[in-house]
Parts: sequence; structure tokens; C-alpha cells
Amino acid sequence: MKGNQMRRKRKAFTLLTQRSDEGFTLVELLVVILIISMLAAFVAPRMFRGLGKAKRDIARAKMAIIEDSLARFYIHCGRYPTDSEGLEVLLVAPADVEDKWNGPYLKRSEMLDPWDNPYIYVSEGVYNPGSFDLISFGADGQEGGEGDNADIVND
Repeated sequence: MKGNQMRRKRKAFTLLTQRSDEGFTLVELLVVILIISMLAAFVAPRMFRGLGKAKRDIARAKMAIIEDSLARFYIHCGRYPTDSEGLEVLLVAPADVEDKWNGPYLKRSEMLDPWDNPYIYVSEGVYNPGSFDLISFGADGQEGGEGDNADIVND
């Protein structure tokens, strides 16, 4: 009988120790959540700062594509678009050069900056005298601004 009691106690002790090893305590979970939160607080701002720079780089790359399309339009039609025609002539032929026009020169989606705002075309450039200007007003879509809201102009 004494042997049976010892076996039962061992079995009960084994069951108790197994159960306590199977899960995490609330304190342990809170510590892990705190550590993850602290890491996110330090890493997230750096990631978003890099995201803004990446969008500005994409805006410049799209401007280069539009500039190339404008150069092809110029070669085929003998002129750049007017301010009233804008970049739309790269998609639809203007009446006065329909026979020379060899487009569309780009996709409509390429005429939008990374913030889904249309690029501004100025035929007589202020930033590029003697040529044209392409302008993106940045994240806020309004003229002026700093950081991610700064205007981006073709070189």
C-alpha cells in the first residue's frame, strides 16, 4: 500500500510540473509585448522616413519617362505641347498634327506621381528656361512645402 501511495504522489507531482511547463504566464507575455513595442517605436520612424525618400525617387524616375515621351512627341510632331494641351497630347493626338502623331507615347498611369496627383506641365519653363517644366507638388499635392511635401521639379 505504501508503494501505491508513492506512485500516486509521483504521478500527481509529474502532472503538476508538466502543466506548469506547458504555457506562458501573463507576466512573461507582457514582457514580450513590451519588448516588441519598444523595437517598433525605434524602427518604424526610420522605415517611414525611407518610404518618403523612395516616393520622391519614384517621382523623379516617372518624370524621366515623361521627358522621354515629350522628346519622342517633339521628334514626330516638330513641337512640344502647349500649356493648354498639357500632357494629354501624349495620349490623344491633337488635331493640327494628327498625321505626324505616332502615339500614345505613354500610359495614363505614368502621368500620375506616386501620391496619385497629376504632374504639372509648363511649356515655357521657369525652373528650366528655354525648355519645359514638369512639377510634382509632393505628398500634400499643393505648391511649396518641405520634406515629403516639397515640390519636385525635373532637372
